[in-house]
Amino acid sequence: MSNFVFYDFETSSSNKYWGQIIQIGAILTNENLEELDRFDARCRLSPGIIPEAMALIVNKTSPAMLKKSNLSHYEMIRQFVDTLKKWGKSTYIGFNSIEFDEEFLRCTLFQTLEYPYITSTNGNTRGDILSLARAANLYYPKTLKNSVNAKGNDVYKLDQMAPLNGIDHGDAHSAIGDVIATLGIAKLIAKKAPNVWKASLMTLDKNQTLKLIKEEEYFCTNEYFYGKSRPYVQTFICQHPQYQWPLCFDLRHDPNIYLKMPIQELTLAMKKQPKFIRTVRHNKHPVIMNPNYGTIFDEYKIIGLKKLKERANLIKENKDFAEKITSIKQSEIEEKEYTKSQEDLTPEESIYDFSQSKKEDNKIMSEFHSQNWDKKLSVISKFKDERLKYFGKKLMYMEKPDLLNKEDYNSIHKDIATRLLSTNNEKWNTIPRTYAEIDTLRAKFEKEEQKEKLEILDDINAYVEELEKLYSKV
Repeated sequence: MSNFVFYDFETSSSNKYWGQIIQIGAILTNENLEELDRFDARCRLSPGIIPEAMALIVNKTSPAMLKKSNLSHYEMIRQFVDTLKKWGKSTYIGFNSIEFDEEFLRCTLFQTLEYPYITSTNGNTRGDILSLARAANLYYPKTLKNSVNAKGNDVYKLDQMAPLNGIDHGDAHSAIGDVIATLGIAKLIAKKAPNVWKASLMTLDKNQTLKLIKEEEYFCTNEYFYGKSRPYVQTFICQHPQYQWPLCFDLRHDPNIYLKMPIQELTLAMKKQPKFIRTVRHNKHPVIMNPNYGTIFDEYKIIGLKKLKERANLIKENKDFAEKITSIKQSEIEEKEYTKSQEDLTPEESIYDFSQSKKEDNKIMSEFHSQNWDKKLSVISKFKDERLKYFGKKLMYMEKPDLLNKEDYNSIHKDIATRLLSTNNEKWNTIPRTYAEIDTLRAKFEKEEQKEKLEILDDINAYVEELEKLYSKV
């Protein structure tokens, strides 16, 4: 079993393409969740980065605090990457990390000329304590204490869960504080719901997860929506022809209703509720439990394990049904391709078009980081991928603008100015949008008499005014 890296980021924005990581916390543990090492760093805002006011309020971070940091964004990311390489092969775990922190990390690495998929390749695997906490409370109620919202649903927010469960993690919404809390939740799950913890260790790697789903006659997993975790006893049918996700049959339904349906009728049936075909995203750390756990819940308990097993066998034996499902999904793909937007992606948004087959470019990335700044420009010219040339020059604009030739500097400076000053409803944050956000928040915090937050807002407003003056000159 490899070590674990528990990690968390505080960011300037919720937008992974246009925001910036401003604080990183990470703790390396052994398989018994005992701390071995830690990483804790904060950096400055990069030139041209406009923060979302509410993001900094949540982080309790002002631009003035960020300006005092001795690390630039690039320097912090290089230190973090070097630390991860030193720590070696690991399982990366956060709290809602698969949906947020890891996506932010991938985009950040892509834009700083580093291999983006370090958490899930070269023997590394990944997990998520948020989905694990929900599964633990579903199968073993009261494993974790939760606050309850107005709708009567458990709240899975780290800053609320940690104190309720006796975890002292210092400053909530600091990166290292949230890592300590996440590690504390993991220890509670491992202790109070050991079968859930053990099951989760089997699905950290997407290939092993897929193999497990295919080979099990039937199994129980859970999904979370509308504020509740819901169990599903399922059996594998086929893989999605585009995303390769396992498509599974929910065994609360009688397969005989669907097995011999003509494909047109089956297509219509698949669009109706409740769904009898469910998708298990095997690359997002699902918790796969023994089907016996399904019989804790009335809808499966009434059917009974014997009948569930019979239904699973009917699905497994019917290859024609699997071919129909594959054909229906393929038609959906083709329809989406026909109707999808033809809008061009910016380089920042194009990470999943990034070809890892360009081995020469991967080698040049390493060369870029190893060279002194006065040599980096000549390294950038070697990239085959034009996006990497753009990111390289943008890094120089942020770190050593005096080393860029005038044409490249002006091009990047003008591009940033155009984006920041836009009055359109852009995909990225803009100066006019930030002023509007500040005005809305100021009215709210004045009414609530929250002086500390009002002071941070004033600091953010001053920072945005500085940016506006700088880029309005272009």
